[in-house]
Amino acid sequence: GYVSGGEYYGAKGSINVWAPHVSNPYEFSLSQLWVSPELYGDNYPRFFTYWTNDAYEATGCYNLMCSGFVQTNNRIAIGAAISPISSYHGGQFDITLLIWKDPKHGNWWLEFGSGILVGYWPSFLFTHLRDHATMVQFGGEIVNTRPGGSHTSTAMGSGHFAGEGFGKASYFRNLEVVDWDNNLIPLPNLRVLADHPNCYDIRGGVNGVWGHYFYYGGPGRSVRCP
Repeated sequence: GYVSGGEYYGAKGSINVWAPHVSNPYEFSLSQLWVSPELYGDNYPRFFTYWTNDAYEATGCYNLMCSGFVQTNNRIAIGAAISPISSYHGGQFDITLLIWKDPKHGNWWLEFGSGILVGYWPSFLFTHLRDHATMVQFGGEIVNTRPGGSHTSTAMGSGHFAGEGFGKASYFRNLEVVDWDNNLIPLPNLRVLADHPNCYDIRGGVNGVWGHYFYYGGPGRSVRCP
C-alpha cells in the first residue's frame, strides 16, 4: 500500500509478525520484516534497517554493516530475530514502527514499540529526503529466482491470500503519516497495489479500531501462479 502526492515527514504502522517459507538461500521475503537465509543463515523473521540515497545503485546497507544508521539504544538489537511469531488460526502478534523527521536537526528517527528510540539516519545521508518525502510505502516484497523455470514458492506474509482475513492472512494496521507540524495523521488516501495478484494479493480497508489497514501476501507458486 502507498500514499503519494503530499509532503510526508514520517510514517507509522503495526506489522503482523510471521515466519514465511523461503525457498532457497538466494531469495527473501520482506515486509519491513525481512527473512533472508543468505544474510542471517536461518528463516526467523528479523528486525532490520536499510538506507540508500541513489535507489540502490551504489550506496546504503542493512543494519549496521556500513556507516549510516546511528544506533542510540543498546536494548534493541538490530538484526535480531523477532518473537513471538503469529500462527495460522492461532495467536496474532505485531510490532509497531514509527519513522519521523526531527524538525530541528533534520535527522530521520526510528522508534520501536511504545516510545523506544532505536536510532536515526543522519540528514546528510540524503538529498531528496533532506526536506520531506513525497511517497510512503508499506507492504511486502519477495525475490523470485524462478527455480526450475517456475515461480518460486517463497511465501509473502503468512503465505495465505488477503481474502482469508484475520488470523490467517498477514496485515499492516493503524497506518499513519507525519505532517509538516510533526503530528501523526491518518493516511489521506491509501492506495493498494499487487504486482502479481495471482501469486500474492492485497485488500485494504478502514475501521474504528485498526484505522487504515490492509491484508496482503500469498503462497507464491501454484496453478494460478506457474
